[in-house]
Amino acid sequence: MEKTGEGEVIVDGVAMGPAVLPRCVWANTSIDSHSGECTMGFSELLHTIGGMGKFQILQTALMMFPALLISCHSFLQNFTAVTPEHHCRPANWTNGSHVLGGVGDGDLLRVFIPMDEDQKPERCLRFSEPHWQILSFNDTSSLSLDTEVCLDGWVYDQSVASSIVSEWDLVCKHKSLKSIAQSIYMMGQLVGATVFGVFSDRCGRKTALQSGILLMIATGTSAAFSPSFLAYCVLRFLSGLAMTGIIITSLCLAMEWTPTQRRTLVNIYTMHMITLGQVVLAGLAYLIRPWRWLQGTLSVAYVIILLYSWGLLESACWLITHNKLDKAVKNLQAVARLNGRKEQGRKLTPEVVRLHMQEDTAAIKEAPFLLDLFRTPGLRRTTCCIALGWFSVGFSYYGLGLDVQKFGFNIYWTQVLFTVVDFPMKLVTGLSMGYFGRRITAISLQLVAGCVILVTAFLPRDLNTFKMILCLFGKGSLAGCFSCLYLYTMELFPTEVRQMGMSAGIFSTRLGSLLSPLVYILGNHSPVLQPVMFGLVPILAATTGSFLIETNNRPLLNTIQETEKRVKMARDKQRNVSENTTKKGLASLLPEKTKVECTV
Repeated sequence: MEKTGEGEVIVDGVAMGPAVLPRCVWANTSIDSHSGECTMGFSELLHTIGGMGKFQILQTALMMFPALLISCHSFLQNFTAVTPEHHCRPANWTNGSHVLGGVGDGDLLRVFIPMDEDQKPERCLRFSEPHWQILSFNDTSSLSLDTEVCLDGWVYDQSVASSIVSEWDLVCKHKSLKSIAQSIYMMGQLVGATVFGVFSDRCGRKTALQSGILLMIATGTSAAFSPSFLAYCVLRFLSGLAMTGIIITSLCLAMEWTPTQRRTLVNIYTMHMITLGQVVLAGLAYLIRPWRWLQGTLSVAYVIILLYSWGLLESACWLITHNKLDKAVKNLQAVARLNGRKEQGRKLTPEVVRLHMQEDTAAIKEAPFLLDLFRTPGLRRTTCCIALGWFSVGFSYYGLGLDVQKFGFNIYWTQVLFTVVDFPMKLVTGLSMGYFGRRITAISLQLVAGCVILVTAFLPRDLNTFKMILCLFGKGSLAGCFSCLYLYTMELFPTEVRQMGMSAGIFSTRLGSLLSPLVYILGNHSPVLQPVMFGLVPILAATTGSFLIETNNRPLLNTIQETEKRVKMARDKQRNVSENTTKKGLASLLPEKTKVECTV
């Protein structure tokens, strides 16, 4: 490589000016004025071929549809597993037309079914034999009558559409199976975070995305035809596995084609689409009441994504770090043409790209493993802290949003309210990330969410509306924290293990979301346990988040060595600030004494 008189660089006989070469290569050791780090070659390559051009805008738009469908499946059981009003089927029940709400049912049911404290039929008990004498009493509380469990099944409110609860009798002693079904789906997402994380880092983002879509179409549609509860759970597990593969690969593919300065904006758009998906789910559930039709409709929709996924370009960042330079150059040139930078793209060659990324690719292993996240002290600390943050948000967010029926209001409007609150909070989060940084934003949102959720544990039952308002605010804060963590995690980990780091985060949040429905089972015995656990965990995660470094306006790193260097620099800077503050604090205590010594 040599420089010409016109300020160009000759690489293998091709003249390359500053407009084409990244600043690191052009100046050999260009240092970022804010961080003291060498700016990354791939980030500069993106600016060379158009930055946030037509290709990036189109790519971002196409990645919005998968984001829209993500929350539809995550919160699907709010509608497919709704629990209608029900009571035991009375012994010797001959008239199948008698259902809840029918004419004359009130008096008839009193003969067969005991009433609860709200004068509603008991859900899980019936009289051992009919007691017709009850009809002559206005107050039956003083009567002692024998009861038994529902031996002949249940009668459900027919005004409510069919659900897995009414179809497979997931009530009374089987009530916990409803929460277990949701936990099984979350377990699939947890396993998928690991499986697709490794698969994506080894085989590419596009291949992993298409595999996840195919699996989602097959298993999601099959779940709509489940003949039994066991088959339904198995298919939901596989659907959850596929769902995680879709989200982590689509988001990573979009981010790796996005310039550093625009990543926050793209992240905000993606997170808002995920939130919008919950509104779409409420609308579809209102229009499509039978649970099988709703399940099938949301699964078949992935065919649209599969069709246009064949036209997506594989991440050039991934191709470069895996030494597939010919394919990377081909993709970069295609992007350059679409962005109107055909001439700059023509000048790119594998030799030029290799020269730009030589130091980075030399340090990257072919096949990253999960243990690579714990290879160095700085990366190990980052992994543990960010994993706890993901766990806390997933645990409390899904804990608040997966059982909106408990508030006693219209389930469709409640779902909409729990969704709409996410929009302003995510907007505030986006502004905060740009102004205050990722670290402060994540910590603040976790603290706020944890505190308001804890307050609900001490509110009386007659303040149910106020309790729902606090839960809305807490869920909105956690939704904002979700959008912050997606971007923050991408920026904390280098390209070498970025997908693995993202998978560790998704794995942690799925572990939290897996455990959150189980808290509802425990809450049947101690209701105060739910808000206490959902509030304390985010507060604990906020304290560990203080050990992370800030990544705002920093370039994406490519290797573990670069990440370790950045962590060390941040730690040294913080140590110097602490020492200077301590010295100034001690000096401020000595002036008067010093003056006295001088006069003496």
